[in-house]
Amino acid sequence: MKKVILGSLTILALSMSFSCRDTVDKAKSATEEAGAALEEAGEDLKEAGKDLEEAGEGAIDAAKEASENAMEAAEGAAESVKEAGENTIDAAKKAGDDVKKAANDAADAAAKKANEIEKAVKN
Repeated sequence: MKKVILGSLTILALSMSFSCRDTVDKAKSATEEAGAALEEAGEDLKEAGKDLEEAGEGAIDAAKEASENAMEAAEGAAESVKEAGENTIDAAKKAGDDVKKAANDAADAAAKKANEIEKAVKN
């Protein structure tokens, strides 16, 4: 009977031993899988960070380009206003010269007529 009880206890101890090893193996496997999943999640987060950084750089570049385009447009507008002002001044000078010439021509014509009248009166 003693042998039967010792045999039963041995079988029970071996059964527990195999069960514990199986549990340890499963725990080790689960830990490795969890570590792999965490590593993959870290890689995904790293990639998302890179994508976010690239998007930020793209936004900065777009803002810089828009600013440069606005500056070029403002410079072009200023140049156009300056050119229009110069053209207006030139036109005003030409109009002044034309009025002066017309006034001189009118004065010359009046003087000539006055001379003609004076000669006619004297004769």
